[in-house]
Amino acid sequence: MGRLALIAALPLLGFLINGVVGARLPKRVVAAIACVLPALAFALTLERFVALPAGGAGMTETLFTWVAIPGLTIDVSLYFDAIAAVMCLVVTGIGTLIHIYSVGYMAHDRSFARYFAYLNLFLFFMLVLVLGKNLIVLFVGWEGVGLASYLLIGFWFEDPEKTAAGVKAFVVNRVGDTGFILAAFLIYAVVGSLDFQAVNAFFSTNRVADHITTTIGLLLLLGACGKSAQIPLHVWLPDAMAGPTPVSALIHAATMVTAGVYMLARLNGLYLATPSAMSVVAWIGAATALLGATMGVTQFNLKKVLAYSTISQIGFMVLACGLGAFAVGLFHLMTHAFFKACLFLGAGAVLHALQGEEDMRKMGALARKLPFSFATFFIATLALCGIPPFAGFFSKDEILSVAWSSSDGMPWLWLVALGASGLTAFYMFRAIWLTFFGTSRVSPEAAGAVHEPPPSMSIVLGVLAAGSLIAGFVGLPAVWQHALGVSAPFYAFLAPLFPTTSTAHGDVATEWLLMGAAVLVALVGIVLAWLRYGRAPEPAVEPVRPGPLHALVSRGYFFDTVYERVVVRFMDWLSESVLGRVVETTLADAALATPAEGARRASRWFARLQSGNVQAYAFYVLVGLALTLWWTATHD
Repeated sequence: MGRLALIAALPLLGFLINGVVGARLPKRVVAAIACVLPALAFALTLERFVALPAGGAGMTETLFTWVAIPGLTIDVSLYFDAIAAVMCLVVTGIGTLIHIYSVGYMAHDRSFARYFAYLNLFLFFMLVLVLGKNLIVLFVGWEGVGLASYLLIGFWFEDPEKTAAGVKAFVVNRVGDTGFILAAFLIYAVVGSLDFQAVNAFFSTNRVADHITTTIGLLLLLGACGKSAQIPLHVWLPDAMAGPTPVSALIHAATMVTAGVYMLARLNGLYLATPSAMSVVAWIGAATALLGATMGVTQFNLKKVLAYSTISQIGFMVLACGLGAFAVGLFHLMTHAFFKACLFLGAGAVLHALQGEEDMRKMGALARKLPFSFATFFIATLALCGIPPFAGFFSKDEILSVAWSSSDGMPWLWLVALGASGLTAFYMFRAIWLTFFGTSRVSPEAAGAVHEPPPSMSIVLGVLAAGSLIAGFVGLPAVWQHALGVSAPFYAFLAPLFPTTSTAHGDVATEWLLMGAAVLVALVGIVLAWLRYGRAPEPAVEPVRPGPLHALVSRGYFFDTVYERVVVRFMDWLSESVLGRVVETTLADAALATPAEGARRASRWFARLQSGNVQAYAFYVLVGLALTLWWTATHD
């Protein structure tokens, strides 16, 4: 087995051991298996990262030939280049930290081994997804992370609400997967291959009809909207908070929701050949960034605030890809992995201290009792809000800069993204004020047991907070590079694969002005949150008088309502009234009732021949003989 295959196989081994015999092993052994194997995968990824040849060349491992028929050969091949290296480092690095955190968080759960088996399985499928050399291998991982998310979101399956959330995620993603599969068929029909390098090279060097490339690009975008929770298929992600909090961190920071962004970046050659689809990608990303941010403003569930934040931040990444800045989108994916994992796990520390309470209206004044958890949550919040010098500032500012430079005339995309950035600062500091400051609204039963998390959780929070602070320095924007006399190793590393991506977008003065505007908008959002929730926290937690706008936003712009009343009810009617009563009945009659009735009538006719009359039997024999002789004579 090659080293690339071993990277994916190590988490799979953990799944097999804990899934088969984990229930009979001590929890300490289960935790060691579950955490050590992903850590070894991370070490192997680092080794392969260091061994990567210069110039953008990748490493290939072919495991076996899956399909070999005339005109179609599909190999199960793994490919490790700069894009795969970034994704594998994020998946194995952040994934390992979340595993370690889970040891303390899930210590008292009676399904401890099953939880870690599913967590390892999630990493395995995500690694297959990012290491796959062609669309088929990627799709195996693509479907695998959907399965793993279903298992983990509905982990506490005794609760019908949690089970329903897992089913919802699974079903909504099947809609996106339909687009992905149709796009794969079209790609093969046009290119004759499903290998990523062949597909990108074909669309880069051959002229294909615009309607074909646009259709392929939009179908792939539909798949990305499902996995990465972009409108209109974003509705599953807030409900995915039903699973254990470390699962939310894994889904949001290192695995499932990053898959769509990765796929867009991996097929950059195809997308650069279809400006129309690229424009739709950019606007879907910008709209999702803004709508996700507005929905986060109205939530009181701490985990759902972070869920809508993820929807919004993935929108920024999709926006960057739609503008052709694929490396910038991947950079924000990397920095987001640090601060979003830190935020979710910080929220997990709060929930752990409050015996599972998620409503911010029942929190308050926790900064004094949870100083370390608050400090890490606060650092990650600053990174998410884009405050310098934290990691999110560098990646988000670069996206805003690209949006400005790509505009023809009025920079609408920049304005939408800037508005989403300001709302991000508002709703995140709203969460800070309601959770950690003001007067305590914690129930008397939980107040006496509030405590900092155990070391296995605290150490992980510290590491992620440090990453939220320093990770951005590997991708300094052009003006900072010139001012400090340094380079941006992240962009240099990806440059051979994204030659069209530039980090220099205009004159220095404009760049500094854009940067200042982004920081100013974020600071305004912070101040407004303080004025509304920090100065007078008591009125802030009272129920808001719901006006039409508040009802629209708090109910997620009625996406769920429309889907329930239009799509679900229509499908119910179609399945019950049309397919059930008409099609199924007709098919049943044609396939079962009619042949059965024919057999019944034939049996009755043949039964009449069995009269017991020997002369009649002799007559039948003579008739049969005569017919046989006639047939023989006429066909010689």
